[in-house]
Amino acid sequence: MKYLLITIIMLNFLNKSKAQTAPQSSIYDIEINSLEGKAIDLSEYKGKKLLIVNVASECGFTGQYEDLQKLYDQYQDKLLVIGVPSNQFGGQEPGTALEIQSFCQKNYGVTFLMTEKVDVKGPEQHPLYKWLTSKELNGSSSSSVKWNFQKYLISEDGQLIDYFYSITKPMSKKILKHFNE
Repeated sequence: MKYLLITIIMLNFLNKSKAQTAPQSSIYDIEINSLEGKAIDLSEYKGKKLLIVNVASECGFTGQYEDLQKLYDQYQDKLLVIGVPSNQFGGQEPGTALEIQSFCQKNYGVTFLMTEKVDVKGPEQHPLYKWLTSKELNGSSSSSVKWNFQKYLISEDGQLIDYFYSITKPMSKKILKHFNE
């Protein structure tokens, strides 16, 4: 009986810690620029899921650009893929905006949205990644960006659905299930 009571208490605690709360801010209010330096208004994409991925051109996961483009091509009526270059992991995105854009188009035919290069962690963390990684801000969960090609999936109404580490491929069942519901 003692163990049953402890189990029930632990399950209640776990359920409460995973509960969603109202986000403190909206992802649609965050400002970020495109790779070309133009302001992106994320609110233009309400009604579509967003898959936000920190990308790098010289990473072991760089081949995921191909599947990110496939995912975007297949679901672009209900999905926007947003590539966010960052040079914080092993210096694997050293290029300029023009070099990044050229690399992505030439090698992977990337047509999805690419942002300016930003910090995804640390003291200079971009507000987009502060929102993505803070339960206090997004109302869903806290995380830390572990490496290049970590993915964050946002619902059509701007709620964080889930995040996926680099090893989760863009065309994996874990991600695709959110488009086949």
